[in-house]
Amino acid sequence: MQEERGIHSAGGWNCHVGDGFSIQALAPRDGHHSVIRFSAAWHSTTLGFQRVFAHCGGINSALLSNRFGLALCVLALVCSLALPTRAASESKAAEPEKEIDWGKEREFWSFRPPRQQAPPAVKNKRWPRQPMDHFILARIEQKRLSPSPESEKRTLIRRLTFDMTGLPPTPGEVEDYLKDKRSNAYERLVERLLASPRFGERMASLWLPLARYAEDQAHQVGDDTTMFYPHAYLYREWVINAFNRDLPYNQFIRFQLAADKSDAGTNDLAALGFLGLGPKYYNRDRIEVQADEWEDRIDTVTRSMLGLTVACARCHDHKYDPITASDYYALAGVFASTKMVNKTSQGKIVEGKVSADKMPTDTLHTVEDGEVKDLNVFIRGSVDRKGPVAERRFLRVLSQGEPEHFHEGSGRKELAEALSNRTNPLTARVMVNRVWGMFFGRPLVPTPSNFGHSGMPPSHPELLDDLAVRFMDNGWSIKSIARELALSSTYRQSSIDNPQRAMADPANELFSHMNRRRLSIEQWRDAALFVSGGLSLSGGKSLELDDPTNQMRTVYARISRLKLNDLLMQFDYPDANVHAERRSVTTTATQKLFMLNSPFVQKQASALAARLNEDAKASNGGRVRHAYLLLFGREPEKGEVKLALDFLGKPPAPEMTRWEQYAQLLLASNEMLYVD
Repeated sequence: MQEERGIHSAGGWNCHVGDGFSIQALAPRDGHHSVIRFSAAWHSTTLGFQRVFAHCGGINSALLSNRFGLALCVLALVCSLALPTRAASESKAAEPEKEIDWGKEREFWSFRPPRQQAPPAVKNKRWPRQPMDHFILARIEQKRLSPSPESEKRTLIRRLTFDMTGLPPTPGEVEDYLKDKRSNAYERLVERLLASPRFGERMASLWLPLARYAEDQAHQVGDDTTMFYPHAYLYREWVINAFNRDLPYNQFIRFQLAADKSDAGTNDLAALGFLGLGPKYYNRDRIEVQADEWEDRIDTVTRSMLGLTVACARCHDHKYDPITASDYYALAGVFASTKMVNKTSQGKIVEGKVSADKMPTDTLHTVEDGEVKDLNVFIRGSVDRKGPVAERRFLRVLSQGEPEHFHEGSGRKELAEALSNRTNPLTARVMVNRVWGMFFGRPLVPTPSNFGHSGMPPSHPELLDDLAVRFMDNGWSIKSIARELALSSTYRQSSIDNPQRAMADPANELFSHMNRRRLSIEQWRDAALFVSGGLSLSGGKSLELDDPTNQMRTVYARISRLKLNDLLMQFDYPDANVHAERRSVTTTATQKLFMLNSPFVQKQASALAARLNEDAKASNGGRVRHAYLLLFGREPEKGEVKLALDFLGKPPAPEMTRWEQYAQLLLASNEMLYVD
């Protein structure tokens, strides 16, 4: 090693570690969501911090502190020690692509076309309500166990309403359901919630982090906002409406990649925000920077829609999956032939650098075809060392024989068709798995964005195949798959476990009972506003969550790559710089401190206290009962009423009334934070 030094500047840190290797961190002023650049004579790539670790275990960049300079220098040192000599690297890079037995690889479970499965035989023939129940019960019975009993009606309506809409049921809705003695009362409840406009908002909370939705960039020089997305909300609005109108999922994919090249209507052009809202890096005229942006598009598209980590093949053939560097650069050519544009609803391009506040109000952040070109394979990822040309096409392992080359413009339309084709073995499986995870708290494939060799296999492969086939047979309807999951006996189980099941199935891989799940930050914040009477169901333009006047649902919050809102970050909202396959669930002291000291929580506590005291003639016991019905959908137990009345009877505190303190306690309770 010839030299080692670290230089701190206003923009971040630079570490140079001999033999041409360096690492640069471009940090926003708060130090979060930094962008780092590794560079060497033979390699250059710019990545969000999340992506560096996303392929190596998914460390959340929000956990990084402002003092990241030293850590980066250490990282540079470790990387330099791990690097082979340049001569060895170049020699290795000159080797031909690895020999792949494509026939054998296509026999891997996720690369085989899903097939409809005959329901397995079960002993308890009265338990299954839906086809999926046979697969779950058969596995439970194999372990000589029995499923949990059905949840009581109050639990079911609260669970289902949160899962379908992201909001709690009102006391009136709970009461109506309890009084409904018709045999199809539960089925009617499911249909009502599927028809609610809140369903699209709930599904958007699943999709937007996959699409790394955000409204700015991970970097900003001074007050320059020319690379921001002030009208990103139009894409979010399109996603919500698409789920509400049950747009077939294969069409949902096509529109997001190539709405301008399909039969999409004018209103569907906003779907191109999936690509048009991607990260932009400075010095975009440089080929190495463009290559970093292409990687983002490939990573987001393939992990979201295929559940494959294709971006791992940027510098070399994929180490685990049958994805070659030629596959990667064939896809990169599609995005190299696509340019990001700001375009008005009349189709006029907004030319030049326009700041966010000066952009026309009807602007869509979208894409269109640029100069069509095929790329060379960049040896070891270096733009200066070009290998053979990789003509634009789809992945070979997912094609029948040799994949056909793309010839229609950039190839976006042909790529969209390949992704959404019924013969593609992954697309339906991946989305069904995501919806299953939303309803059950645990997906069938525990690595929802990695269905490759390095991912984890499905716990119920036959069930996943059967669901995927039925999903496609039912017109790729998201509502149809949501309906089947919600109507199943598996979903209606109690979350109360017993010692025998806990011993035999500690991780509940058999789904022998319902998983207890913590609400997402969107669900909890929305519920707090809802029960306090302040929630606004209007949508439209994004608002900052810190805005005290913001009473809208959390899905309508402004999402920043530069600095994720503190509330979202505290409660595990994903980093918007990259695709997020799933959310972490952390329990920290700062979360409880937020519940104690946050102006938002205190404001909702005051509003809830005022709501509980609206009826001057009501007794304190009646008000406590009303609070439990509002927040938890149930009657309080006698001991809970006595505890509340004892607390309310004590002298008031100077800062808050006893009712306000009691309301805050309920909002911060575990029962408020968890389903079941």
